[in-house]
Amino acid sequence: MPETALFSPVEIGPLRLRNRFVKSGANENMSRRGHPTQALVQHHADLAEGGVGMTTVAYMAVSEAGRTLPDQVVLRRDVLPDLRVLANAVHHHGAAICAQITHAGAFVTGMKLSGAALSASSGMNLAGMLKGNLRRRAMDEGDMEQVIGQFVEGAKLCREAGFDAVEIHMGHGYLLNQFISPLDNRRRDSYGGSAENRARFPARVLAAVKAAVGRDLAVTAKINVADGVPGGATCEDAIATAELLQEAGADMLVLSGGRNVESTWFMFGSNLDIAEARKVLKGDYLSGLALSLASLRAPKVTFHPMYFWEHSTRIRAAVDLPLAYLGGVRSMDDAQRAMAAGFECVAMARPLIHDPGLVGKFQSGEARESGCINCNKCVAYIYHPDGTRCTLNPENDPLANRVLARECAHDF
Repeated sequence: MPETALFSPVEIGPLRLRNRFVKSGANENMSRRGHPTQALVQHHADLAEGGVGMTTVAYMAVSEAGRTLPDQVVLRRDVLPDLRVLANAVHHHGAAICAQITHAGAFVTGMKLSGAALSASSGMNLAGMLKGNLRRRAMDEGDMEQVIGQFVEGAKLCREAGFDAVEIHMGHGYLLNQFISPLDNRRRDSYGGSAENRARFPARVLAAVKAAVGRDLAVTAKINVADGVPGGATCEDAIATAELLQEAGADMLVLSGGRNVESTWFMFGSNLDIAEARKVLKGDYLSGLALSLASLRAPKVTFHPMYFWEHSTRIRAAVDLPLAYLGGVRSMDDAQRAMAAGFECVAMARPLIHDPGLVGKFQSGEARESGCINCNKCVAYIYHPDGTRCTLNPENDPLANRVLARECAHDF
């Protein structure tokens, strides 16, 4: 397959992307009090100017209780002016913009909820204990209808703001993944047991969003190729999930993997930098301690490119809808390998945090490989007040992460 195919347009539902490169969702911590900041706008504008076909704004919660961290964007009407500035800045540089819409369920690590956290099943909530969210409760049909409605309203708001796509996050241990994964789902009704049953509620969410906005927006989903730990969802489970989401009308699936608590090493293809995390979390002793303890259970993993290849190609063989390969793409050769195997898009995060202009350099021939060294230090900056950055680059401007997007609209 010629390399030029990577820079050819592709149709994702009603959306036409200018090339096959997607910036995958990666928590930026560039919002304040639920609103996008100037830093978030600049971050995604730089990616658009740098050549990506589409950039994904990470973790936009569909409700106040759907946040994991307190400052994350909440899809409510008073945020609409800031979202419009963000979308316009990306469109100014010719790229598409996707909203990753999410509900945390029981994975709430940064704030105290007023009651028990929603989840697939009831019981103790280890992920929420640092903030006093000690228990989770099993969702009933009324809860499901309410959450489906929140996803639909969130998607409609994104459409009104000028976004081109929504990505429903079904991986990494958030609410919809709590249904898919046996690590959380112990239900004995029609939403538990088999892989098909466990994926039923996430598929209902996607079908409802598709019915509401699918004529105007691409409706995609991020799923795990596997949880990466014993007792978790397997690749066979992922295939069943992908088949149900195809039936529900998904325009594309982004194939990720791993869980935020149990298997970050699987998610990133290598271990976190605990020393860097401790440095960033120096004022939060309990969170730093929890990270350190979690790292003790992690196997030692050395990074290698295309680390989800075996799982992802099995899913590629099982379904017909467009798929984005994600997981260790570091070069033009990696991207071309994914295209040759039938993946419609190639998704990256860390290489584009290191260099937002990487895709343009790939296209011009200035670069063949990313300068990302896979140190994972950038992951710790999810918790830094100035936002995510590559530690090989200069520090972020702290002021930019305190100015709301609407207040800097004239700059974009």
